[in-house]
Amino acid sequence: MTTPKTPRTTTATMMLNDQQLDRYARHIILKQVGGAGQQKLLASRVLVVGAGGLGSPLILYLAAAGVGTIGVIDDDVVDLSNLQRQVLHTTEQIGNLKTHSARHMIQQINPDVKIIEVPERLTAANAESLVADYDIVADGCDNFDTRFLINDVCLKLKKPLVSAALSQFDGQISTFKGYLSDKPCYRCFIPNHPGAVGNCAEAGILGAVAGVLGTMQAVEVLKELLELGDSLAGKLVLYDALSATSRTIRLPKDPGCPACGSVK
Repeated sequence: MTTPKTPRTTTATMMLNDQQLDRYARHIILKQVGGAGQQKLLASRVLVVGAGGLGSPLILYLAAAGVGTIGVIDDDVVDLSNLQRQVLHTTEQIGNLKTHSARHMIQQINPDVKIIEVPERLTAANAESLVADYDIVADGCDNFDTRFLINDVCLKLKKPLVSAALSQFDGQISTFKGYLSDKPCYRCFIPNHPGAVGNCAEAGILGAVAGVLGTMQAVEVLKELLELGDSLAGKLVLYDALSATSRTIRLPKDPGCPACGSVK
């Protein structure tokens, strides 16, 4: 199918150079995005927590979309066993930091994008200063302690949080804006640590499931940045690969939530 060239003299696209007009042409011809929306993406800053199964497709699609600054926090190195699902990394990157591997890949995909490497764990000591520099946070981590920490910092700083999680053949995704009076935070959904939960190394995972949920995360982040469509705030999407189904359920704010219940 041949798509007409996007006009190069419209007011909305004057700030984009010729190469950017070609690179983002399929965004620009969307009336809901246009040149102004693409400029907004180029000026946006997204922090991705974890460059693994979820973070890989998430980072790839955010970079391809032209999100101007992507922070990647992960203290792990690329292992051969990662490559079954972590499509951001390649065999030649085995042994390298995942943040370094992410930067290497993104430089090849889109030179417009600035990658900020944070090769360390997210902790109570660094979380607030890191999150404060970004417009939105996307959580692709694999443990509840980090998820609770991210939630609490995003709540404090009033940053949207797009969070996803994986199991063997299924996953879930939601957007949390507990700083709003009618929207839940992550602790409204899971108030306490559920105890021992097997990770991918222990339970296994169908690799492509990570691709589905990570790509869905990218879509929700882009929607939030562009203020498009219906936000997943207050809703939870459940995806089941084996039955090829997904369903969306309501996720109410818990007035007794210790983290956001007092928000009026």
